[in-house]
Amino acid sequence: MVETEVQKERVILVGVSEQDGDDTKDSLEELKELAATAGAVTEGMVIQNRERIHPGTYVGTGKVSEIKEMLATTGATGIVCDDELSPAQMKNLEDLLDTKVMDRTLVILDIFAAHASTSEGKIQVELAQLRYSMTRLAGFGRSMSRLGGGIGTRGPGEKKLEMDKRIIRTRISQLKRELAEVKKHREVARGQRMRNHVPVAAIVGYTNAGKSTLLNAITGAGIPANNRLFDTLDTTTRLLTVSDTLDVVISDTVGFIRKLPHQLVEAFKATLEELEYADLLLHVIDLSNPEWQEQARIVDALIKELGADAIPCIRVYNKCDLAFASGREKEANAVYVSAKTGEGLDALLSAIDGKLDKGTKRVTLHLPYDKAGALDSLYREAKVESVEYGETVDVVAVCTPRVIGQLKDYIEGWTEPKEEWE
Repeated sequence: MVETEVQKERVILVGVSEQDGDDTKDSLEELKELAATAGAVTEGMVIQNRERIHPGTYVGTGKVSEIKEMLATTGATGIVCDDELSPAQMKNLEDLLDTKVMDRTLVILDIFAAHASTSEGKIQVELAQLRYSMTRLAGFGRSMSRLGGGIGTRGPGEKKLEMDKRIIRTRISQLKRELAEVKKHREVARGQRMRNHVPVAAIVGYTNAGKSTLLNAITGAGIPANNRLFDTLDTTTRLLTVSDTLDVVISDTVGFIRKLPHQLVEAFKATLEELEYADLLLHVIDLSNPEWQEQARIVDALIKELGADAIPCIRVYNKCDLAFASGREKEANAVYVSAKTGEGLDALLSAIDGKLDKGTKRVTLHLPYDKAGALDSLYREAKVESVEYGETVDVVAVCTPRVIGQLKDYIEGWTEPKEEWE
């Protein structure tokens, strides 16, 4: 039996510039990368300058004719619009162009469907796909069937296209219940961390900024780090020993991007809510990218939208080993690192320690046996390193000021006045 190679889709990218043409060009270049990640080859780009997006066809009728000619000339099999299309726009463009019509949201959803690996991630992707397709059932299946596959047909998307809205609503309700269960388990784990006073740092940043590489560098997490947009989707959590008195839970989050579909913000709420409970944000910025300032602005805006802008934040400028980045003027109160070479990682750990160290101390306690119940409290509220049973219960633990204040009478060599700790 002869195996046939799956033919890549060939697409034309279409964007509308309402204000800044350069910004639209940057957005289309990013869309080109997204399309490549989804398995498509870009055959051309079309930008139309308009005061506003056409409500019926996204671009004006003149551009529709130009796109049709480009399809014929290049042999492209579809178009991808840089904004989310309404159901009417998608149907009208398909009728006028007689080709497969996709939008930025569909491409991103397709990438998410291909890369989600955990049960939670797959649930979230399916939920986002269903919400997207809910209003597009009429004609959506016809568009997807033109090539019998390709972008938009991964994961649960294709098998759900034939469902009516009632069935989709039922499935959405089921997925919400499953996500609620995931959230419950997450809260149990989070509650345990809070009882143990283990602070949480969340790594955030633009997609492909080097977040996974950084997590690997400081924790040895071993996450595959590839130069592809949205290569990491599922949250990875690791314990990081920052200093001899401070352990931190580090969580890697999904990368941010221009025009992040609101379906994904909602669907990935269970993942992104780690930001809400974080004690510290590490905002990773790819300093080698010419658009790093705009990317940082987008991330800052989304952090604010998620209600996490009050959390202390360290700006981590990554890839400072690259020539384009090495000569840049350094910003105060920021850390410059190369996750790839290890440069600046010690400074990053020091910065984390400075932000999160709440006066914890390593102490040795000698607990009388009638006070041995305090050991349970230590396990809940401190980092217990060793326990030995002799004439007393001897405990070595890293404790917060509050715990030290409660148990100071049993601390070996303790001389500081009580008022310092209460």
